[in-house]
Amino acid sequence: MSAEKVQYSIPATCSWEGVTQPLIIPEGFREYDGRWRFPDEINLPGALLLGRGLGTLMNEQNIHPRIIVGCDFRSYSRQIAQALTIGLINCGIDVVDIGTVLSPMAYFSRVHLGIDAVAMVTASHNPNGWTGLKAGFRHPQTLSETEMKRLREIVIEQEFSGNRISSYRQNETIFGPYADDLCEEVHITRPLKIVCAAGNGTAGQFVPSILERCGVEVIPLHTTPDSRFPNYNPNPESLEMLHDIGRNVRETHADLGFGFDGDGDRLGVVDNTGAPIFSDKIGLLIARALAARHPGARFIVDIKSTGLFVTDPVLSAHDAQTEYWKTGHSHMKWRLAETGAIAGFEKSGHFYFGNPIGRGYDDALLAAITLCQFLDDMPDASLSDAIAALPQSWITPTMSPHCRDTDKYETVERIINRLKSYGAQNGRLGGQRIVDIVTVNGARCQLENGSWALVRASSNTPNLVVVCESMSSENEMRRIFEDFDQLIRQEGTIGPYDQSI
Repeated sequence: MSAEKVQYSIPATCSWEGVTQPLIIPEGFREYDGRWRFPDEINLPGALLLGRGLGTLMNEQNIHPRIIVGCDFRSYSRQIAQALTIGLINCGIDVVDIGTVLSPMAYFSRVHLGIDAVAMVTASHNPNGWTGLKAGFRHPQTLSETEMKRLREIVIEQEFSGNRISSYRQNETIFGPYADDLCEEVHITRPLKIVCAAGNGTAGQFVPSILERCGVEVIPLHTTPDSRFPNYNPNPESLEMLHDIGRNVRETHADLGFGFDGDGDRLGVVDNTGAPIFSDKIGLLIARALAARHPGARFIVDIKSTGLFVTDPVLSAHDAQTEYWKTGHSHMKWRLAETGAIAGFEKSGHFYFGNPIGRGYDDALLAAITLCQFLDDMPDASLSDAIAALPQSWITPTMSPHCRDTDKYETVERIINRLKSYGAQNGRLGGQRIVDIVTVNGARCQLENGSWALVRASSNTPNLVVVCESMSSENEMRRIFEDFDQLIRQEGTIGPYDQSI
């Protein structure tokens, strides 16, 4: 098949071309994942080409020609996974199909089955109608930015290779070993009543039974998988989901609430008062406990996370070291492996645990169990008590103004240059002088009192990402955001925010 036959325009869904002519738009290849609308941006023949591209990339890197393929619960995910599988087999890759799973289950299966390569068909927390790919060749990492660029090139240019005879087999028994691995030696003795919300995503099929097995009482909330997502997107960073969990926590007098995203690798938390607790603050609680047990421990946090990791007296007392790194599960997994860090945290709800707690990948269930164990060690304290004991700061939710995929990276580069110029002229945000601009991932403007403001390009959606934090007051946080927003809105390509502070 020649490269000229790949379509980048949308065929009619029910047309002959829609089921025979490959469609896969180049913009769907993101920094470390793939994300497309189905069937408008990728169709089944396009998914087959994606599988051939993944198999070719494995051949180029001399990866052992075996791969695990799993998918989430969306109504079309199984079809896409099967098309992907055909493409892999065409390139001489043996496929082990593990069926409908969570992303952490797919990552775990690499260890359980002894197969390094994995491909998970999921759009994570994206709305219904999206699909995507999370893949990796070396446990516990997923594809790097360089590998994703090469995958895009292979697929778009159709530089496929591989003629080995390959095989296919099913192994849909991963849940049992995965649950055993998580629950081994976990016995929560404190009576904890927990609202467990899955937003009708895939996690609802697996999460409640595992938490119950660990010894907690589960109050299910939207745990019946329904790929229409009739209540809201399973996105634990969304205030809509968190506020719904909070209402149920208050009505049932629960001890806390958990929210899981569509593929089970992100966790949202609500305390016993029904208040959402952003995941970087939960990470700080866990880091304090780990630092006490492992003096000198190293932590990786993403660039969106609270500045308290640097100033926290408990972490300092145990000689803990914290590094701010690029946002994104693939970036974080690679950095965790490179540095030997004991844990990593993202404000979006990804939690990573290295030895001796985990295996280096993000798993919302492991994070939830770890937080339950933290509370079990504090039988007389509530989660709100533990949060109140942290140094105080005021941080916005993660806000995502629209910016086209074709514009967002250049837009951020122009904003960085503007911010550097503004900072050099003694520029201020919320009355505080800019003292540094960290550009490891977008621009994080550090202010003289420890407060900060961040803008970066979203890795997986046509948006920018904006977060602000004040170390002084809620009023200062709002003023920092207002000043920052005025600066970035000088770019005319930026649309409205998805939520407000």
